Amino acid sequence: MTQTALRQAPATRAWPLLLVVALAGFVTTLDNTVVTVALPTIRADLGASLAALEWVATGYIMTFAGLMLAGGRLADVYGRRKVLVAGLVTFTGASLGAGLATTIQLLIAARLVQGVGAALILPATLAVLAGKDDRQRSAGVAVWMASGAGALALGPVVGGYLSQHAHWSWVFLINVPLGAAVIALALAVVPEGRRQGAARVDLPGVAASAVVLSAGTFALIHGSEYGWTSPLIVAAAMASAAGAVAFVVVERRAAEPMVDLALFAARSFTGGVVAQVLWGLGVNGVFFYTAIFLQGVLGFSPTASGAAFVPLAVLVVAVTPLVPMVERRLGAGRTVAAGLVLVAAGMAVVAFLGPGDGWGELLPAVCAIGIGSALTMPLGSAVLGAVPESRAGVAGGVFTVGREISGLFGIAAIGVIVQSAQTFASGYAAGLLVAAALVLVGAVVSLLAVR
Repeated sequence: MTQTALRQAPATRAWPLLLVVALAGFVTTLDNTVVTVALPTIRADLGASLAALEWVATGYIMTFAGLMLAGGRLADVYGRRKVLVAGLVTFTGASLGAGLATTIQLLIAARLVQGVGAALILPATLAVLAGKDDRQRSAGVAVWMASGAGALALGPVVGGYLSQHAHWSWVFLINVPLGAAVIALALAVVPEGRRQGAARVDLPGVAASAVVLSAGTFALIHGSEYGWTSPLIVAAAMASAAGAVAFVVVERRAAEPMVDLALFAARSFTGGVVAQVLWGLGVNGVFFYTAIFLQGVLGFSPTASGAAFVPLAVLVVAVTPLVPMVERRLGAGRTVAAGLVLVAAGMAVVAFLGPGDGWGELLPAVCAIGIGSALTMPLGSAVLGAVPESRAGVAGGVFTVGREISGLFGIAAIGVIVQSAQTFASGYAAGLLVAAALVLVGAVVSLLAVR
């Protein structure tokens, strides 16, 4: 083979690899939201209680977030392709089980296993992008973010259509052919990327991180339901805190730590994770209550309120491919900071909307948030580029854990503000302004730390 052919060979595999990244990110993100609209039909068909339905909706998130760091470490130790395919097989098999479930207990169990598969998939997907040059890595993260945004927007739409015109089981069964296709493609095009030399899985670190994230996620999801001072929630919070202390002690002493705490000495790594968390705290915390605001305050119909999220997702998908060009001109830190300022400005505009306002007043704010969110894409590339390739799986796990957990913290924190206000509208407005302030802090962090 000539030198020219050798140089061109990696390029011929670039698009199939990006397709794997896009589809894997899409299918795992879709299952965060696709089930919510189908819950009423699931309840009627399986005779489920409201508490059981909450487990259907949140069980996936709990195991997904709780095991994501472990999934990243497994990808580093055993190879990205092997762990990615194992995660896809687990997720696809669990989706089949969920679609065929005849009792609510079986459905909840399948959702928990789906989360296990997703926890293996997502860090391995990001780790696949490590070792590429800056342009390829940026393109890969851009595709990953765009596919996630598309999945978040399409989730309620797809779930509502399938549960109304087919059967709720198809909310899960659609993952089966898609998962099979991604498995075949991953086996063909994803490089193994196994770590050189002997390496072991840090089992105490895996256990401690699972306790921290699972118990913390449970407390955040169910705190408002059971009461923040209830024995169950206090016990979960204490278990999470104790697990965090144990995790730091274990990782400092481990010969092969799951998360090398020295990674946080890299300014771009820590800055990227912190900025991502601040963005997630603000955006996800507010969006949880946005549908209520649109229908209860602005008077939108359910269909119109759902459609309000579509321009945001479309702009994220459309603008993200242009972000690497902006990044080359401004640098990663300035690009992300500009995006976060736009997001904060959009939130502030929405905070001052009220009865009588409609699409004309809302759309500019939605566009600002969509474009700004797309401009945060360099965060993922900065985090992956700041660590050794052998730690890319864990780096991807830390980054995605930050995204998932920040959303839950944001919902809980903004919820306290909303519920303590005299009216929902005033509480939502105050929550928006607090969220905008958090996002602006993220902009400052990006300017100072992200390179």
